[in-house]
Amino acid sequence: MLNDTHRLALGTAALSGLYRPVSKSAVQDVLTTAWDNGIRYFDTAPHYGNGASEGLLGEFLRDKGGWVLSTKVGRVLTPDSNPSEVVNGFHNAWPFKQHFDFTYDGIMRSVEDSFQRLGLNRIDILFVHDIGDPDAGTNTKHHRAQLLDSGVKALEELKADGTVKAVGLGVNTVEICEELLGQFELDLILLAGRYTLLDQSARKRLFPLLRQHDVRLVIGGVFNSGILATGPRPGAHYNYAPASSEILEKVANLEAVCAQHDTALPAAAIQYPDQHPLVASTLIGTSKATSLKRNITQFNAPVPAALWEDFNTHGMIVADE
Repeated sequence: MLNDTHRLALGTAALSGLYRPVSKSAVQDVLTTAWDNGIRYFDTAPHYGNGASEGLLGEFLRDKGGWVLSTKVGRVLTPDSNPSEVVNGFHNAWPFKQHFDFTYDGIMRSVEDSFQRLGLNRIDILFVHDIGDPDAGTNTKHHRAQLLDSGVKALEELKADGTVKAVGLGVNTVEICEELLGQFELDLILLAGRYTLLDQSARKRLFPLLRQHDVRLVIGGVFNSGILATGPRPGAHYNYAPASSEILEKVANLEAVCAQHDTALPAAAIQYPDQHPLVASTLIGTSKATSLKRNITQFNAPVPAALWEDFNTHGMIVADE
């Protein structure tokens, strides 16, 4: 499903106006830049702008071939007669409401609706989105029961009949991955922010389980909300909040080791997940073509093997158990 040509992928949440409005021309510039630089794996979700991301991405890909696309299930969209100007942080959101539904019927409806919004006849990878997430309110027995009692059957049918080629989880927490691995067949896990230079919480316990069940990772959030891109600057953000003094100090130490090897911190951050054989793809997202070009350059920049060795020697990255 994912091979070496998909090592770097584009996530499209930002294209539907996450945190700030985005013009259609800017969206086109980002997608064209990604395509022209060889990116062929694109990720989207109904949550991103209440379908806006799926619509924009589908329109771009419609006359192209050779791409891989993932979208997500777990949220069902319904019309909103009085939509807010900004919805869930998205400034370009379509006029819908969303609610979580991990049941058989909810997943089947979500897939049908995604096909309509995409305007495409193919979805390659289907991720169950934000299950077991305390921040999203889905870390409940009710939501788990929806998925395990009937939603899993939908995933199995969709893969068996060829509607999708692979299924997995699209989550931010390691714990739900550990809990669900082995309870039903998974091909991939899209995990955001939990396998980075700053946060390797996935590696010690989750990685052995991934090997056991033959599941690979797509890693998002490699900059941990920005601080690994900006460095330990005043106002830098870590996991969507201002970075603590402890985090600022850790990043300063990482940056110092990078400097000893003439390597920019963002280049090390974006390349770190790709060093591990369990990682099938690194997912980046932006609403600016200039930022995407910079990320692509950083991903392809030469990084000496001695840098990773130094990180390990200083205890900045952890080894597998």
